[in-house]
Amino acid sequence: MAGLLLVGACTEPAPPFEPYAIAVPASVPSTGPRISGDPMTTLILSWMEPAEDGTALKYSRYEKGSWSKSNSVIDGQDMFVNWADLPSVTPLGGGRLAAHWLQMSADLPYAYDVVYTQSTDSGATWSEPMRPHTDGTETEHGFVSTFPNGSRTGLIWLDGRKMVNEVTDNPVESGMTLRAAFVDTNQMLHGEQLVDELICDCCQTDVALTSSGPVAVYRDRSSEEIRDISVTRFVDGQWLPGRPIAKDHWEIPGCPVNGPSIAADGEAVAVTWFTGAESRPVVKLGFSKDSGETFSTPIEVIDGRILGRVGLVLLERNEVAVSWLQTGSEGTGDIYVRRISNDGTLGPAHVVSQGAASFSVPQMARAGEDLVFVWTESDNYVDRILSARVPISAL
Repeated sequence: MAGLLLVGACTEPAPPFEPYAIAVPASVPSTGPRISGDPMTTLILSWMEPAEDGTALKYSRYEKGSWSKSNSVIDGQDMFVNWADLPSVTPLGGGRLAAHWLQMSADLPYAYDVVYTQSTDSGATWSEPMRPHTDGTETEHGFVSTFPNGSRTGLIWLDGRKMVNEVTDNPVESGMTLRAAFVDTNQMLHGEQLVDELICDCCQTDVALTSSGPVAVYRDRSSEEIRDISVTRFVDGQWLPGRPIAKDHWEIPGCPVNGPSIAADGEAVAVTWFTGAESRPVVKLGFSKDSGETFSTPIEVIDGRILGRVGLVLLERNEVAVSWLQTGSEGTGDIYVRRISNDGTLGPAHVVSQGAASFSVPQMARAGEDLVFVWTESDNYVDRILSARVPISAL
């Protein structure tokens, strides 16, 4: 008993979970925050804010616990601004940056392209913008995930080029597709590929880098309107056909606007997602030990008044932090986070914020030994971006 008491006395108590506010150098109004980058080296926050002739894409680096002054990628563009489909500025290493946004392609509600540019001098100058898709249709293109791939940049996105077809009883003929390509430093396209011929219309994609190559996750769609989460791996120069991570069998005749989140370290991969199968909202989590080739039986993270919009950070190879949004008492969204082990052990659910907009897509990233959160709040239809950090040891 004395030995046990001695061990207990030497154990450091966890610090209190108290989010520390971080100033964001964004104007008010501003919207669409997104965090990209390596959790142990460089994190970049991007967002959209009004410009004199349209909309600007701005970004800031995370440095010593703070967001740096803002920089611009583009100003005054006829940008398609959407609360769920977020532009990005992604660090590629060696002073290289990649950026993308959505550009209107016609005077139609959902006719917009993905526009891509890159910088080789830490954002001092940017290349001439280009489009990674070559179909030329006045349809939807978006929900992009961008990742480094040697000297090239990889992109995977939702592509609506088949939506110009007449709608039939077979949604494959006129539905959303998942496509991918690589862009070199000369803005030349390589390896354009159709990855999946029918997927959910407006759920976010995500990509993680494993020791075996990139792995992407997305919400799939069957002809019977089953919309579960699938995974595809990049092997031998090609994206493999997508496979379901778990068979939730969520039948829903429309897009829930709720994409998955993935993280990886070596061959260890974790994926979290939202499902409303059997009219039961729940956030789930799956682990893989073989670079996403197979996944464990899903762990239930939380259920109840869940809106989803999940985030994921790998803490150790067998432990993660998962964040989610759920309905708050005042009609806003509450952001929560908890620590979870691959054996199913759940840590306490902590409240990060109780003021997020219900349409917010909260962002969570790791910066050293801290978790960094970013989200959107709205007051009288005026949006603003907020941020906070919490020590991982407080989970």
